[in-house]
Amino acid sequence: MAATLTRTALRASTSRLSNPHSTFAARQASPIFRRFLATPRGEQPRLRIGSEAPNFQAKTTNGDIDFHQWLDNKWAILFSHPADFTPVCTTELGAFAKLKDEFERRGVQMIGLSANDLSSHSSWVNDINDLSSTTLTFPIIADATRSIAWLYDMISTPDLEKLAHSGGVAFTIRSVFIIDPAKKIRLTMMYPASTGRNTAEVLRVVDALQMADGKGVATPVDWGVGEDVIVPAAVSTEEARRKFGEGNVREVRPYLRFTKV
Repeated sequence: MAATLTRTALRASTSRLSNPHSTFAARQASPIFRRFLATPRGEQPRLRIGSEAPNFQAKTTNGDIDFHQWLDNKWAILFSHPADFTPVCTTELGAFAKLKDEFERRGVQMIGLSANDLSSHSSWVNDINDLSSTTLTFPIIADATRSIAWLYDMISTPDLEKLAHSGGVAFTIRSVFIIDPAKKIRLTMMYPASTGRNTAEVLRVVDALQMADGKGVATPVDWGVGEDVIVPAAVSTEEARRKFGEGNVREVRPYLRFTKV
């Protein structure tokens, strides 16, 4: 019996040695292996709504930063771009630059990220300003090594598969992270590289988050500033009438109540 087991073990060992790629391929298919592949320094943070935004140090077009210090207990938007001098990114950054006053009015600071170095960023910003007739003043992070893109999981699955099979450099997808003054991730959006973002939607969700925090309400589909909001399900109609006013709660269903704030 022992001899049989020994021969079986030897055959299995010889098979692995004669085909070393089979073991690697099996590991490659493993979700755990893929997750470690995505971060050279170890396990990727699992970023969820409510997670603390990971800290990092980086060079930007406005100087070196420590991200948590830069946040400075304010609302912030971190958004990524696949590369400098790409057409979709150029239109996006020009549009966000034009909305600087709108974001500042809401107490929100912006910071971009692109997977190139600072020298490329500076030339690109000049192009953006020229093409969009604007002045881009918020910082753009230089992430040529993709270390921050890995940290924030800004890489698509096809790029991970390409890296696993043939190496090379991963592109960064169009990610948006809205971060609150407590450094918590409150909302994320992810777009493929081919699809430009909607600046009006980014502003809208900032308004919705700030409204929810400030007034203890929820916002319905397509909500905009000045429109009715929803009484949260955890609040009874009687409590809502005491909070928002006796004549200021419209009950459509026991679980669907609207109010004005």
